[in-house]
Amino acid sequence: MTGSKSPKGEYAARKLLQKRQELKWSDRYYKRRLLRLDEKADPLGGSPQARGIVLEKVGIESKQPNSAIRKAVRIQLVKNGKQITAFLPGDGALNFVDEHDEVIVEGIGGARGRSFGDLPGVRWKVIKVNNVSLDAMLKGKKEKAQR
Repeated sequence: MTGSKSPKGEYAARKLLQKRQELKWSDRYYKRRLLRLDEKADPLGGSPQARGIVLEKVGIESKQPNSAIRKAVRIQLVKNGKQITAFLPGDGALNFVDEHDEVIVEGIGGARGRSFGDLPGVRWKVIKVNNVSLDAMLKGKKEKAQR
């Protein structure tokens, strides 16, 4: 019997386990997960949502073939001081957000945590302003709380 690189036989279990453990590292996703590379690169630090303070309102031009100015805000995260840009979903959402407001952001839902749709480099969206749901304010169900 020639050509087989795997150990065979009654006492091969330890060697098989060891070999599998070593070869797992050639899997790109396993390696990135174990070394926490995506967590280190993520301003939110792996968490699903984060709190931040609005620094300024910005308009972002959408990518080709669309032509629009998407409304967004620059935010400084409370947990680590990093600055990110977050999209404001909904018609007229910019009117409910002012500088120095406290907002909660979450991922925008793009492929593998990247940007979504025609928004270049924007990976997060605002879901709450001063602890009031942005969606509820847009629908007129709630008023914006004053900080």
